[in-house]
Amino acid sequence: MSLNFIVFDCDGTLVDSQHAITSAMVQAFEAHGHTPPSHHDILSVVGISLEPAIARLMPDHEAHVHGTLAETYKDVFSGMRASGDIGEYLYDGAHDAVTRLAATDALLGVATGKSRRGAENVLKEHGLRDHFISVRTADDGPGKPHPHMLNLAMGDVGADPHETIMIGDTSYDMEMARAAGAGAVGVSWGYHTVDVLKQTGAHVVIDDFSALDDALAQVRHMMHEGKS
Repeated sequence: MSLNFIVFDCDGTLVDSQHAITSAMVQAFEAHGHTPPSHHDILSVVGISLEPAIARLMPDHEAHVHGTLAETYKDVFSGMRASGDIGEYLYDGAHDAVTRLAATDALLGVATGKSRRGAENVLKEHGLRDHFISVRTADDGPGKPHPHMLNLAMGDVGADPHETIMIGDTSYDMEMARAAGAGAVGVSWGYHTVDVLKQTGAHVVIDDFSALDDALAQVRHMMHEGKS
C-alpha cells in the first residue's frame, strides 16, 4: 500500500517565531560586541542550522566566532523561553490543518532547522507533538538544504520519496525536498518570497492553510504523472 507522508517545516510555516529569533540573534551579537544584522538578513537565514546561519551573517569571521555566537544565541533563547518572554505563535489555520491531516491516512513529520529541544518545546506548547511520527532537527546532522534531514524522516516511517511531500516557507525547504526526490509545497506567509520558492523548486505555493488539501492532491498527481 502506498504511504502518504507529509512533512512540515516549523519556523515560518507552522509557527511565526520571527520576533523571538531576531531578538535572540541581536542580543547574541551585541553580547560579543558585534553589530547586529538587519531584520531582513536574519530572516533570510531562518531554516538552516544555527552555526551555518551565523556564518552567512558574518562571513568575514572565523568558525570559532560563529560557534561562540551560536552558543550565546541558544542561551538567550532558552532564557526567553524560561521567562515566558517569547512569542512563537501558530499561524492562522495551522492547528486545524495538522489535526485534520492527522485524522486521515496521512503520516506526519517535521523537518526543521530548530534544535531538538526547541522543536519539541514549541510543538508540545501548541498541543501538536502527538500528531507527528517523525521530528527531525538541526541536531540530526547536515541541515537544510541538504536532503539528510528529510531522508531520515522518510526512513522513520518507511516512506519513499514519491510518497513524501515537504511543506515549507524557504528556498532551503524547497531545495531539500527536490534533492530528496520529494514533492514541495511552498507557503507564502513565511520568510522567503513566492518567486524564490518557485525558483527553488516549489511544485505549488499556497497563500492560506485552507488551500493545503488541494495543493497536496495536485502535487501527488504531478508526482504520479512523473511531472517535475
